[in-house]
Amino acid sequence: MATQQHIVSSYDTELEHLNETIMQMGGIAGSQLDQAMKSVLKRDSAMAKEVVESDYKVDDLEHEVATFTVRLLALRQPMAVDLRNIVAALKISSDIERIADYASNVAKRSIALSRFPEIKLVRTLPLMGRQVQQMFKDVLDAYAQRNAEKAMQVWESDEEVDEMYTSLFRELLTYMMEDPRSITVCTLLLFMGKNLERAGDHITNISENIYFLVHGKPVYQDRPKFEESYYRVMKQAEDNAATESGKIAKKGAKKAPRKKSTKK
Repeated sequence: MATQQHIVSSYDTELEHLNETIMQMGGIAGSQLDQAMKSVLKRDSAMAKEVVESDYKVDDLEHEVATFTVRLLALRQPMAVDLRNIVAALKISSDIERIADYASNVAKRSIALSRFPEIKLVRTLPLMGRQVQQMFKDVLDAYAQRNAEKAMQVWESDEEVDEMYTSLFRELLTYMMEDPRSITVCTLLLFMGKNLERAGDHITNISENIYFLVHGKPVYQDRPKFEESYYRVMKQAEDNAATESGKIAKKGAKKAPRKKSTKK
């Protein structure tokens, strides 16, 4: 009986270690997201480099989780909620690793952006960053608490990130059409926005895995997505740019001095 008790206790310890490793991964990735966005806003290349150089930490922990879960599956032959716990941890670790990669990508773009003259950042990008950071914090809390309801609230909020990205796409496209000199900078900002949007998608994956962990069944609803055709966004931006160009041309024509006639 004493041996059986020791075995169960050690099993619980192993499962707790798995959960703690996931939370450790989340803490590092969350810090990387925060530092990456700060490096963009402050034009701090040194901070951005720290984010890029620390990416290996999450990679190493993901490998540790993968190795540990395989060992648990082989030696413990878990069932029911224990099996779901292990499988969910394996999937969530992969999503956290991808989120850390996207944070690193934002930091790399930040380094490139700092080489250009300072510009007024579009308002939507910092808003996207804050939304994604809050979603990530909330989904990690939901995992720690095994709170499926909170996880689904995060799942539903991903639509806001998609809407922000579409707004950012429209705004930057208009800038590029109005002033071709801004294309490089706007492209860097657009890549950052896409990285944040993809990070939001992986946070949604984590929400779904928490729901599966708690209820033992997948989320059957379609994912909340803000749908707006990029063709329509591009067409609208093109029309706006054409309108502004027309106004500028008309204004210039009014100011242009009339040529004096050379006829006598």
